[in-house]
Amino acid sequence: MKLNVHLSSVRNCRLCAGTIPDPIRPVLQAGANARVLVAGQAPGRKVQASGIPFDDASGDRLREWMGVNPETFYDPERIAILPMAFCYPGTGKSGDLPPPPICATTWRKNLLEGLKNIRLTLVIGQYAMGWHLDTPHRTLTETVRHWRDFGEAEIPLPHPSPRNNIWLSKNPWFAAELLPVLRRKIAGALRD
Repeated sequence: MKLNVHLSSVRNCRLCAGTIPDPIRPVLQAGANARVLVAGQAPGRKVQASGIPFDDASGDRLREWMGVNPETFYDPERIAILPMAFCYPGTGKSGDLPPPPICATTWRKNLLEGLKNIRLTLVIGQYAMGWHLDTPHRTLTETVRHWRDFGEAEIPLPHPSPRNNIWLSKNPWFAAELLPVLRRKIAGALRD
């Protein structure tokens, strides 16, 4: 099936109705010509309310990391945004709940197959790392620290949430070493 058919099916999905907070509103973005894939976790509460991927402080930071403006970021023919779950999963004791696996197992394979022009995948957070990376390291920090191990087409990243400010301050190599490379790779992937 074509990508647009899969996107329509996902946007009408109600698999998690009754198990996650309302409203059920799958949040994603993709176009057949997209060159960069942002593989994240799941929308937060604010994103779920707006229906716009990364429409929050995490998105501001992610766009800064990538070196792109909102116009570029929200162009589905340039950047696809497919979290591991498409709806806000709810809140647990220490933050948002993990993405429900049913979302990825039901939709991810077909959506990814429709993205034939992806040159670079940003793999954000442990759930996306578990799906996208062949051999993630033992911890998220080790996986991100060893980003070179994953080749030219995938870059593991921590979540850009303000909740990770402590992680960022403890790992200054991330901004010094990885972010300049990330920006160059993004620019190269988006270049016609």
